[in-house]
Amino acid sequence: MQIEFTNKKLMKICCSAKESQAKHGKRMSEKIKLRMAQIAAVETLADLHLLPGARCHALTGNFKGKFAVDLVHPDRLLFSPDHEPLPLKDGGGLILKDVTAVLIEGIGDYHGK
Repeated sequence: MQIEFTNKKLMKICCSAKESQAKHGKRMSEKIKLRMAQIAAVETLADLHLLPGARCHALTGNFKGKFAVDLVHPDRLLFSPDHEPLPLKDGGGLILKDVTAVLIEGIGDYHGK
């Protein structure tokens, strides 16, 4: 899957073990590296939902339209489909198998926000 980032700082953290470890520690850095490799390896968002342990899930509320995968609890890697226009079903739901690009938007605990 194609991956873009909201900013260069986030890209460095996600793509550089040194930057990631300095910001989040070794355990989190290893989990970020794993999730980034998994996202890059799959072809579509539907495939990402099948990976054990990643627990890819759609978000609701203030984060509707975005997705997350687990990192080190309670932190998640937050992203959204990077398509214009979004591949939508007639009823309005996202067609996961047609999402081939994502925009990484953040790392952290979004619960309670």
